[in-house]
Amino acid sequence: MKNKTQRFPFSETQVRGGLAYLPLRLSRESNSAEMSGLLDTGASVSVLPYRVGKELGAVWERQTVKLSLTGNLAQFEARAIILSAEIGQFSPVDLAFAWTRNENVPVILGQVNFFLEFDICFFASEMFFEISRKRKRKTKA
Repeated sequence: MKNKTQRFPFSETQVRGGLAYLPLRLSRESNSAEMSGLLDTGASVSVLPYRVGKELGAVWERQTVKLSLTGNLAQFEARAIILSAEIGQFSPVDLAFAWTRNENVPVILGQVNFFLEFDICFFASEMFFEISRKRKRKTKA
């Protein structure tokens, strides 16, 4: 699907009203899992909880690029991992994650590289958000 926009509802919470969770399927080799990822415009990187990486068949010791996380996740080791993501009717896209040893963090979709691949428009007062693939910029000749 080229340059189409898709709409998703906010997930309602009792505390804050709503959060932008995006349903997606993550895949690695022959393993895949359906889940929701929290859209976090303040997160520098996308984060994958340890249990999800294991479910997808990843082996911690084989992920050799070590990352340092900050904030609440600073105390946990993290490794770089690339996964294929299917979101709505869009073509699959490779997403980079900081795979953390933390078991209690949600899947977080951050600036690198989720927001580099997709444009998002939030309509918080109406409890939905829209997503579209980022358009390729034309280069000047």
